[in-house]
Amino acid sequence: MPITAALIGGGASLLGGILGGNSAEDAARTQAAAQTEAARIAAEEARFRPVGITTRFGGSQFEYGPEGRVTGASYTLDPALRAYQERFLGLAGGGLSQAEMAQEQFAPLAAGAQGLFGLGQQYLAQSPEAAAQQYMAGQQNLLAPSRERQFAQLQNQMFQTGRGGLSVGATGERPSGAAGLGAANPDLEAYYNAIAQQDAALAAQSMQAGQQQTTFGAGLLGTAGNLLTQGYGGQVAALSPYQAYLQGATGLEALGQQPLEMGSALGGRIANPTGANALFQGGMGAASSMAAANAYNPFATALIGASRSPELTSAAARMFSPYGSTPQGAYGQQDQYLSGAFSNPQSQQAQMLAAQNFGF
Repeated sequence: MPITAALIGGGASLLGGILGGNSAEDAARTQAAAQTEAARIAAEEARFRPVGITTRFGGSQFEYGPEGRVTGASYTLDPALRAYQERFLGLAGGGLSQAEMAQEQFAPLAAGAQGLFGLGQQYLAQSPEAAAQQYMAGQQNLLAPSRERQFAQLQNQMFQTGRGGLSVGATGERPSGAAGLGAANPDLEAYYNAIAQQDAALAAQSMQAGQQQTTFGAGLLGTAGNLLTQGYGGQVAALSPYQAYLQGATGLEALGQQPLEMGSALGGRIANPTGANALFQGGMGAASSMAAANAYNPFATALIGASRSPELTSAAARMFSPYGSTPQGAYGQQDQYLSGAFSNPQSQQAQMLAAQNFGF
């Protein structure tokens, strides 16, 4: 197969492209490694780094894994505070036992409240009017025997004084034709007037007594409610000692936790996200800046440039041709080349060099 200028140019361009591709691949790999390293450095700068701290009340400890990350945290309470805490917890157990007995202790209040509830409901079962009538009837029943004795004494007195048949105070017929007032015995009239006045006073008292009964019933219900409230309040108050002791124990625990919180807060301050971002952006910029330089291959550029030069490719073709500068299209010379040109040692050496360099 004759070696032409086009064939040499194509081989040079292909070899230059391969060399350039390898250089670009190496540059991309180098850039990716640089970017990864920049990200690692930035992450390390921004990492949370808590610090163990010891105070009067205790100390804090942090555990780290092989990659430098926090894997655990703990704190230790001062021995003296630990002893106080145990004493508080012992008192809290007694306070809890006391609170458990409170329900039984305040049970009488609940029972009394139930009784008052029932009694108050009985008083409220009657309306004020019905209670007034009941009061009025009761008072009249009490006064009936004395009134009967007074009436008998009055009759005996009038009989002995001869005034039993005396009647005065009658009036004539009224102008309208209605009957006038009838005559009456002065002593009996005075007696019945006194009874009427007494009954009027009792009627006023009965209305007041009906209202008082309703108020009294409502008061009983209120007292019963207060007793229940006191019972429940007493049970709640019975928990106060337990809560106070437990709060004392947890307060000591909070003092022991302060070193842990302080160390965590200090670790957050040590972390530098602003600096980490600056490092990351700088590393990314440096990797991008070096990418073009790393991708440049002068040999690949030279080969590709040479493949595009007709003078260089023609000269290379003449070097490898056994006919010198004679065009390969001459029929006579082609016959000579086909019949025995490969017997020329110089031509054979040129063919081997071309095959090795350009893959023929």
